[in-house]
Parts: sequence; structure tokens; C-alpha cells
Amino acid sequence: MSATSVDLSGSIHVETKFIPPSQPYLPALVLQVTRLTGSYMVWIGATEESEGNAHIAPMRGFLLRDWACAMPPSQNVAIPPAATSLNRSSSSDVALAMSQRLARRFQKQIFLSVDIPPSFLAMGDGPKILLAIEKAVVEHLKVMEHAPS
Repeated sequence: MSATSVDLSGSIHVETKFIPPSQPYLPALVLQVTRLTGSYMVWIGATEESEGNAHIAPMRGFLLRDWACAMPPSQNVAIPPAATSLNRSSSSDVALAMSQRLARRFQKQIFLSVDIPPSFLAMGDGPKILLAIEKAVVEHLKVMEHAPS
């Protein structure tokens, strides 16, 4: 896995990471995280780009395929994070629930875009792909949480 990091100013930081496929028939993934003050903008998508060209994948992807925003609860931890789909299709609606889990876990506003072609989600391994996606996002956000701002 390779990562590219760009610091746009003192408060905005963008990282792009290539995630090789766990199985030969699954797609490689690219994760791009933009860290803002108190929030993360996360795009993760399937790619045919090589590891060296991973930074190109977000520009060729679709931000609006399945996009959601979630806010962590401010006080009452028993209530689910407030969330809304910003855009989704009938074939993909995983960003909403995933953004809620991420907002609860990291206590930050999460904008999440999951850009996986419907054909991959319809495969019998769709749940494996989604698990790999969430695992990659969680692992990367953990690293970013401990990195200096």
C-alpha cells in the first residue's frame, strides 16, 4: 500500500492511499481522505489505476455515486449519529450507514463517498468488498487521528 500526502494549508490535509485487492478477482481500491478541522471528507473507490497512479483515481471516479454526511451525537451517546444521503442510487446506499458508524467512532463530521460499481456490489463477494472498504477507512483514519495537525 502506498500513500501520497499533500498539506494544502495549516488546517487542510489530503492523503491518497492505494489498497491492493485482497483477492485476484476483486478490484484494487483507492482511498482519499481530506482532513479538515473537526471533519473528514472520505472518498473510496474501485480503480484500475496502478499503485503509482493512485492519485489519479479520485479525479476519474464519481463523488456522487453514493455520498452521505453524518454528525456524531453531541451528548447522548445512545442516539445514532444524525446523517443524510447527499446522493445515492437504488443500486448503492452503503455510505449512509457507514458514515454514521465512522462519525460515532471518530466523533467527527464525516462526508463519505463510496464509489464502487454496482456490478461489484451485486457479486457474491459484495459484503467482502464493503468490509474491506470500511476496514481500510477505519485504519487510515486511526493513523490520521494520531498524526500532528
